[in-house]
Amino acid sequence: MNDPPPSKLAEVLAAGQFALTAETSPPDAASPAIVLERVTCLKGLADAVNVTDGASARVHMSALATAAIMVRDGIEPVLQMTTRDRNRLALQGDALGAAALGIHNFLCLTGDKMSAGDQPDAAEVFEIDSGQLMRQLRDMRDLGRYPSGREIEPRPALFLGAAEIVAENGAGFPAARLEAKIDNGAQFFQTQYCFEPDKVRSYCQALVDGGFTGRAHFLIGIGPLASARSARWMNDNLFGVHVPDAVIARLDGARDQKAEGRRICAELVQQYAEIEGCAGVHLMAPHQEAACAQVIEESGLLALRR
Repeated sequence: MNDPPPSKLAEVLAAGQFALTAETSPPDAASPAIVLERVTCLKGLADAVNVTDGASARVHMSALATAAIMVRDGIEPVLQMTTRDRNRLALQGDALGAAALGIHNFLCLTGDKMSAGDQPDAAEVFEIDSGQLMRQLRDMRDLGRYPSGREIEPRPALFLGAAEIVAENGAGFPAARLEAKIDNGAQFFQTQYCFEPDKVRSYCQALVDGGFTGRAHFLIGIGPLASARSARWMNDNLFGVHVPDAVIARLDGARDQKAEGRRICAELVQQYAEIEGCAGVHLMAPHQEAACAQVIEESGLLALRR
């Protein structure tokens, strides 16, 4: 296998520090300045920033171009790659090009159906799924060759991630699915939102007991809630997400719901940092990069590294 990639995220996780990642969406603009307007607030705070790839099946600036702009400005990206829009040749070429541009963190996803977007008649590719993509990238990195057998020299330095959902410890715990994703090459996981500390504790205990935390790093999804109304929307529309009634009541009673949402998020981040098996958090809030930056600052966790 190659040496570890020149990735701050990989270094933070390998050192056992609590990782802090966030997320940005590429703009509807042909402008690097607009990319940086959105994401510079996270510079020096987030260990890496995910760049979404056609989220909700809508066109934006390409994720690869957005990530390259970020790298040029000293902001480490996690490049999300979906298999909806490109076949294996295009995906392999993008991964190789990304590594050459200094992009080394990848989150492999299948992607939303076209019916979710604003051009539902566009063709879907889905030639391979996220697991197949990850296996192909793993072999390009570890074996230095394409699936066809042709050699790659130098081979790309890649740090590979997968998505997951926080599940209760018990009969429904997805041990087989996690095992398959790690076998495919997953080195880190970023989960869907989870606002329930007890559920995170149960999940992480199962990860520890199953030996998964010795083979991959698990970052729990969280985010600043903008309002009680948005929390209720998440409960009604996001699979596997439950914002507890107590959190919604706290938002309802706040004079400034956005500020209260940030406080709640920062408190949860602090709690998750104390849970064995939780390697970090992944902060998500569409078009709220500044709010995520404030959460990282308010959590005080970066100061503990010094």
